[in-house]
Amino acid sequence: MRNPVRFLRLTGLIEAVSFILLVGIAMPLKYIWHMPLAVKIVGMAHGILFVVFCGALARVMLVSKWPLSRGALVFLAALFPFGPFLIDRRMKAWEAEEHRF
Repeated sequence: MRNPVRFLRLTGLIEAVSFILLVGIAMPLKYIWHMPLAVKIVGMAHGILFVVFCGALARVMLVSKWPLSRGALVFLAALFPFGPFLIDRRMKAWEAEEHRF
């Protein structure tokens, strides 16, 4: 994947799915049915994916020379379970702007 924005989009969507699984499935399993292993597994996967997402965002900010406001918007969207899905249309447009890769 040569376009760093495409990788960022993909990483953001996968990270969002892991966040939804963590909040919607793993946490109820832990706190309602006393099964903490689900949070350990899904939480670790989500944490790793979030770090990869942050690295991908930093790469896009440097390589594509995105303004700080755009990077902050994408980062803030990742803090909410459905945020990356809501911002994906804009990110598609930003991906199309990227002609150098």
